[in-house]
Amino acid sequence: MVSKIYNCLDPQGREDGIKAAAEAARAGRTVVLPTDTVYGIGCDAFNNDAVASLLATKRRGPDMPVPVLVGSWDTIQGLVREFTDTARTLVEGFWPGGLSIVVPEAPSLPWNLGDTRGTVMLRMPLQPVAIELLREVGPMAVSSANISGKQPPTTAVGAKQQLGSAVAVYLDGGESSIGEPSTIIDISGPEPVILREGAISAERIGEVLNLPAEQLRRK
Repeated sequence: MVSKIYNCLDPQGREDGIKAAAEAARAGRTVVLPTDTVYGIGCDAFNNDAVASLLATKRRGPDMPVPVLVGSWDTIQGLVREFTDTARTLVEGFWPGGLSIVVPEAPSLPWNLGDTRGTVMLRMPLQPVAIELLREVGPMAVSSANISGKQPPTTAVGAKQQLGSAVAVYLDGGESSIGEPSTIIDISGPEPVILREGAISAERIGEVLNLPAEQLRRK
């Protein structure tokens, strides 16, 4: 398979790239897209073969489920069991941006993201190329565009050096603005807990939720 990098900083390159990436995703293939945190490898979240292919490309097992990126605030409501006040507060406070939220997934969704134990990790990235693609394709399973255990790339070229021809379409949106993975907060249990501190600090999340940062850091 021949892979192509599309320069999305150029208007024509962006238009061609989004079209090619959307077609690839609809055909069950993986694509690389820019996000605000790091570059991601993504596919249609509801295509279970494509998700399996994404995990195989990263050389990662189903024990680390794939997060889902969405292109709007509204999309989350169809993916969660209940859109709680805490979820709404976090979405309104940090999306689009570097916060991933783990929530109980809606029952009977026809996807297989790995061993999720009934939850799904959702994020809306602050990256216009990513948003445009997500609005075209719908929710996408997206993980950092690196071989498991290697450094997540912040450029399309860096992603291609690791993933090569396993991915058909690479969208180059310039260097990722944040350059570190998102912060992950789990709100599927009785109390919100930060699972990974990254792009957004526990202090900022604590301010929005009106909770002490130390309470959020408790494992």
